[in-house]
Amino acid sequence: MPRYGASLRQSCPRSGREQGQDGTAGAPGLLWMGLVLALALALALALSDSRVLWAPAEAHPLSPQGHPARLHRIVPRLRDVFGWGNLTCPICKGLFTAINLGLKKEPNVARVGSVAIKLCNLLKIAPPAVCQSIVHLFEDDMVEVWRRSVLSPSEACGLLLGSTCGHWDIFSSWNISLPTVPKPPPKPPSPPAPGAPVSRILFLTDLHWDHDYLEGTDPDCADPLCCRRGSGLPPASRPGAGYWGEYSKCDLPLRTLESLLSGLGPAGPFDMVYWTGDIPAHDVWHQTRQDQLRALTTVTALVRKFLGPVPVYPAVGNHESTPVNSFPPPFIEGNHSSRWLYEAMAKAWEPWLPAEALRTLSSRENFWLLINSTDPAGQLQWLVGELQAAEDRGDKVHIIGHIPPGHCLKSWSWNYYRIVARYENTLAAQFFGHTHVDEFEVFYDEETLSRPLAVAFLAPSATTYIGLNPGYRVYQIDGNYSRSSHVVLDHETYILNLTQANIPGAIPHWQLLYRARETYGLPNTLPTAWHNLVYRMRGDMQLFQTFWFLYHKGHPPSEPCGTPCRLATLCAQLSARADSPALCRHLMPDGSLPEAQSLWPRPLFC
Repeated sequence: MPRYGASLRQSCPRSGREQGQDGTAGAPGLLWMGLVLALALALALALSDSRVLWAPAEAHPLSPQGHPARLHRIVPRLRDVFGWGNLTCPICKGLFTAINLGLKKEPNVARVGSVAIKLCNLLKIAPPAVCQSIVHLFEDDMVEVWRRSVLSPSEACGLLLGSTCGHWDIFSSWNISLPTVPKPPPKPPSPPAPGAPVSRILFLTDLHWDHDYLEGTDPDCADPLCCRRGSGLPPASRPGAGYWGEYSKCDLPLRTLESLLSGLGPAGPFDMVYWTGDIPAHDVWHQTRQDQLRALTTVTALVRKFLGPVPVYPAVGNHESTPVNSFPPPFIEGNHSSRWLYEAMAKAWEPWLPAEALRTLSSRENFWLLINSTDPAGQLQWLVGELQAAEDRGDKVHIIGHIPPGHCLKSWSWNYYRIVARYENTLAAQFFGHTHVDEFEVFYDEETLSRPLAVAFLAPSATTYIGLNPGYRVYQIDGNYSRSSHVVLDHETYILNLTQANIPGAIPHWQLLYRARETYGLPNTLPTAWHNLVYRMRGDMQLFQTFWFLYHKGHPPSEPCGTPCRLATLCAQLSARADSPALCRHLMPDGSLPEAQSLWPRPLFC
């Protein structure tokens, strides 16, 4: 029997050396400037769709390694703003040693927040009202994180001055331990016998319900999220937000999620549901714990209402918490702890999950990793133990999670890659969301990076954010019978065409967009078939355009996807391991290694 649903929780301020506006100077001034830097970085990453810092959602694929590239773009601008251009390494380390001592006392959170708001406005990270709200939301947690460890002299100065002065431990290498049990010889799954049972799994991800969605409001407002109360009305020359959703930086009204769940009949029946998180909207600058819990309980009740007794296996997304991406490790207690969220999830999902599973709730896109990014909460070591036990029993395993492995910090991603390679005979399938688009990630043997051994399926979002049709996925799985492989046999994607649905008087109709094997001419859906598809698309432009259309759930950008865009998109499908350009060597016309940061100009959706 498979072990279904093993879940993986992934102005112009002066220099600190000069007199500050508040009368501070030297190390104390640099102390709060350093904290402001930390907070500014956190805000920029949280508001990752800012049209000033990053390109808008056009014909570019999603970056599988967004954080390092984004940090490298932001930090030089922050250095210029603070006037730290002539800061030497010895002086930097001396000052940040003083900062460490200061942080052990009582940092002035209000002062840090005030300067961070000015910096957010100066760098145009977001509109002023958003800057003020999100700083107040983040400041307590960020000061707590940096107070604990991030502002070590080597880490802070490595960030500000480069690797010759130090490094951030968040990018350091580390390894999990694998059992000494020898790896069994690779054994590809046998095709199911004719007439063998087939299971149907409904896959829901990135629902992003916006409680404040309002038809007719401006879908192109200045805020990071639009189509809602506070967005204002659009100019007379442009239409407002549609009734069921909008092709813009907007999330969904509850009625669209109700329509999705109530209209599942033609796609069913389902044997189970995999639901990989991100329930709240993208209004990350003023979310409260009450807002997040309301989203959790409201949408969970909807799923239970329309799916009844069908087993549901949920995972935690990076948007479930507030501040967004804030998942403190288990040793953090008190008001900073995530207990408020985990306990609510355990209560809401108790009818679906056994007690053992309820104890494993966790997540990854998480600024608390700045304290220590080495196998947070022992998650990967736990996974190794589960997989080894499954191998010993002869079980097959499905892994579900929110953020795909190729989008994680390098060491975490590479260790996960090792685990997948070691347990390739046991891992039957992997399912993720987070990117909002329709794609996949192929895994290869570590020795040669040439033998495809696993594939992670990245399903499209329910939300329209940004500029997409609402959608969901159904997987056909080798069913429950003796010696079943439990691998994916095919998958189907369903969408709501917003152009049609928003016509006055129209009734929303969720329609089949495509079936994978039929559309792509796949002999099966095993890893080699997806590897071959990528290389077929390299030379077949018509086939790639079909993929590009489906990648965007039937609503691609108007801008054509030229050669750099096409190569970056194809490379992403081969990149289940972060920061590993060698995986894409054979895609390049001259066989050279691609420059990782230049291949992926667009940020993660999160």
